[in-house]
Amino acid sequence: MTSYKENKKLEFDFIILGAGSAGCVLANRLSEDGKFSVLVIEAGPMDVNYLKPIETLLIHMPAGVYHAYKNPAINWNYKTEKEQNCVNRELDLPRGKIIGGSSSINSMVYMRGHPLDYDSWSSKYGLKEWSFDKCLPYFKKCENSDRGENEWRGGNGPLGVTRGKLQNPLFDALMQAGEQSGQGTSEDLNGYKPEGIARLDSTTKNGMRCSAATAHLRPALKRQNVKLVTNALVHRILFKKDLAEGVEYKHLGSVKTAHANNSIIVSCGAIKSPQLLMLSGIGPADHLRSIGIEPAINLSGVGKNLQDHLLVATGFECTKDVTIHKITQPHYKLAAGLKWLITRRGIVSSNVWEMGGQVFGNHKEKYPNLQYHFAAAYNKYIGRKIVLSQGFLLQCDQLRPKSRGEVMLKSNNPYESPSSFFNYLSHPHDIKELREAYKKMTEIISQPAFDEFRGKRISPSPDINSDSEIDLWIRETATSDYHPCGTCKMGEDPEAVVNENLQVHGFKNLYVVDASVMPDVVSGNLNAPTQMIAERASDFILDKKQLNPLKVNFHFQNN
Repeated sequence: MTSYKENKKLEFDFIILGAGSAGCVLANRLSEDGKFSVLVIEAGPMDVNYLKPIETLLIHMPAGVYHAYKNPAINWNYKTEKEQNCVNRELDLPRGKIIGGSSSINSMVYMRGHPLDYDSWSSKYGLKEWSFDKCLPYFKKCENSDRGENEWRGGNGPLGVTRGKLQNPLFDALMQAGEQSGQGTSEDLNGYKPEGIARLDSTTKNGMRCSAATAHLRPALKRQNVKLVTNALVHRILFKKDLAEGVEYKHLGSVKTAHANNSIIVSCGAIKSPQLLMLSGIGPADHLRSIGIEPAINLSGVGKNLQDHLLVATGFECTKDVTIHKITQPHYKLAAGLKWLITRRGIVSSNVWEMGGQVFGNHKEKYPNLQYHFAAAYNKYIGRKIVLSQGFLLQCDQLRPKSRGEVMLKSNNPYESPSSFFNYLSHPHDIKELREAYKKMTEIISQPAFDEFRGKRISPSPDINSDSEIDLWIRETATSDYHPCGTCKMGEDPEAVVNENLQVHGFKNLYVVDASVMPDVVSGNLNAPTQMIAERASDFILDKKQLNPLKVNFHFQNN
């Protein structure tokens, strides 16, 4: 083992670039047996700031998500390029710039994606190591679910996962409407029946956000063989032929170099991982030369294959005073905050998105192609301030879009944000599915279960009904659900960036481990699968035997 305390030359066995969802898992697993030294370099700050105690509380308070993810101090605050099929809008693209990465600013929904997503990776791309039966043991290893351990769920892992507990009659109405509409219900979307309306899980524990930093990084930092450097931006990776030797980064005003004896792992996320590879000379050769970077290797797929979940939302006034809109009023906010500080209970211990579902937009799909998130209040932002009103909001994601975009460099300056062009709605399939999403949302809210609550439709306008009107509304209002992935995809085809063990093609000791390696986006939120990928990657990197596959039964409606 190399001890960084004893070594004047900054030298470690493993260097992890990015302390986000994947990097935190890797830091924990690569260091846990004490044999290897680990350096983690993070561009953002710690998630505790004693000079700004309220800011810190809002990171760890689940209902504080609405402030946390708008906080520019801990967010890269990206924008997409002008999306020509979304009336040339630049969409918000928040990404966590803090330990824990986006797991420290996200809405905390824990959704693994559908088992058939992973089986598709295996069959479609030849990624035999990534069938669901081989992924499930690592989902379970990572998870500590308050539902208890069973065939599908883990009960002893580091990541706290909690079933939604907030009681509200609108939640009951949505569940009843699932039955009445035929869209179905489920006890656990990450369990036996991964389809229907259900209570969602969140990455919370004991009433607090359980980010990847809380779950994985903090235990690792108690060890002598782990060093974390925050507020440090990596400029480039250093190579000698097919070996990644070290990294160059800026910290406290000085450019420094750290060397790796074993491996370097890039875990900067779907936007910054391809940016860093390209800054280091790994990527499409012609593009790199055009901005003054000499290619180290021509990997044309770096930055390509950019995918995301696009969503539409419908909102209604609520005729009964049962919504949670009063929580933003000063005296309610103060009382709820004090209750949480003392007991870690109450409404602010909720991530708000406690209900949702996985549903079918049409009968041709083999498994659900749409996902709901439901909130018992109507909200809109004015700047960074959220304004709630007496209503309810239903969002619907398109889960498996066919449109693909690209991340490219604007210059060779590591401080300039890259170009992120998602090319949303470029494939006709996608506008069709989001039209189905609107109709499915309308269908479920129109059920008798909502009759006593449903008031005037706020969004879209009640006048919108024809397909052409719906399509225009989608183009004008659809937005990201903040699930970018795919830009350093796994595989062996010409546009693959890493192999199925997550090694960068052409290099012996360089890995990419984060959501960018997904060849296709999974049918659900990305934080849980990203942590699973990192759990598996740690065993690949350490050359450990993978956990034994687990074959379990699932209910599939259309099988």
